[in-house]
Amino acid sequence: MPVEASDELAACAKTEHAVMANQNLSNAKTAKNDEFYTQYHDIEVEVNAYLEYSPDVFRGKTVLLPCDDPEWSNFTKFFAQKFQTLGLKKLISTSYAPDSKRYKFGYQPSLFETDAPQYDASKTQTHGKIFVLERDKSGDGRIDYQDIEWTYLDGDGDFRSKEVCRLRDEADIIVTNPPFSLFREFLAWIMEAGKKFLIIGNMNAITYKEVFPLIKENKIWLGNGFKAGNAYFRIMTEKEFANGVYDSSTGLVKFRNCCWFTNIEHGRRHQPLPLMTKAENLKFSRHKEIKGKKDYVHYDNYDAIEVPYTDAIPSDYEGAMGVPISFIDKYCPEQFEILGITDRGNEYGIKTKEYTLDDSPAYGDLNRRGAVYVDGVLKSTYARLLIRKKQ
Repeated sequence: MPVEASDELAACAKTEHAVMANQNLSNAKTAKNDEFYTQYHDIEVEVNAYLEYSPDVFRGKTVLLPCDDPEWSNFTKFFAQKFQTLGLKKLISTSYAPDSKRYKFGYQPSLFETDAPQYDASKTQTHGKIFVLERDKSGDGRIDYQDIEWTYLDGDGDFRSKEVCRLRDEADIIVTNPPFSLFREFLAWIMEAGKKFLIIGNMNAITYKEVFPLIKENKIWLGNGFKAGNAYFRIMTEKEFANGVYDSSTGLVKFRNCCWFTNIEHGRRHQPLPLMTKAENLKFSRHKEIKGKKDYVHYDNYDAIEVPYTDAIPSDYEGAMGVPISFIDKYCPEQFEILGITDRGNEYGIKTKEYTLDDSPAYGDLNRRGAVYVDGVLKSTYARLLIRKKQ
């Protein structure tokens, strides 16, 4: 089940994740338990962003929520309750077999399952389940959560199984939150089928060699996003977190590096950044690295300037610029083009120099990043997106 699916897909993919004290969600891949549950409100806000841009984006569509059990998942609850409002054709959710999960916590079937006539004690822990909503089963004149019909899958519900792949191929749109350690594989699973999608991931996934080319080519992009960049997830069992991460009064865990990835259009993606000119930045910028300087720092190994903050991008600069990875959250494809990333070799043909041991003992780090001189010594910057103003 996103962060619902985090639980189910983590098990579904048979991996462990870790969320330990003083670690963020990006480190979840080494833990035994990855149960994080997305809030209903966050799902609603995100989906509304696509509806505002295109009110019929879900109309007549089949939506698949892989490894997403409606007994726990707010994703299934949201799409089921909004079935008619969205104009869905069909909603499909699948869950993952408890016995196939890495993390086992004394599973007991819910009343939702045991009260159903199709309940099978011999399958409840070894088989996944499929939940389908497409008709008014109750006869009350509307299609909603009460009309969900379910049965056991033939297998355990792994998203890579032929059984679930067939459901993927049937779907028009896939919505879930895969475990971060399997983000590459899950995204490839979606892309190979050419499906529209909306999934939660780690901002750092932008730098993955399997993901960045899709970003650069505008085949995928970030969604509307979490409020103020903070995502709050509900957890089922208490764990150790750093101070300020877990709120025991709400049962919510806070993470700052989560975002939505999608290939569905939304309006915020096309809003240009309001920016100052180069001269205005050098005179008025709120950043000490920029204000009062004679010019922007130029990389030694890229023909580009270093722009350490997104709001310090000079609106009138015509050349290449290295900007923070987080720029992608503000990226407007009509305003800028993405040239490459400094977190790679020279596959985009924009690096101008390769360092050796003769240049610096840290030549390996310098070659993996943009390099600038600081007090006469070469230093590597953080990973940067290389962008240029659209002509």
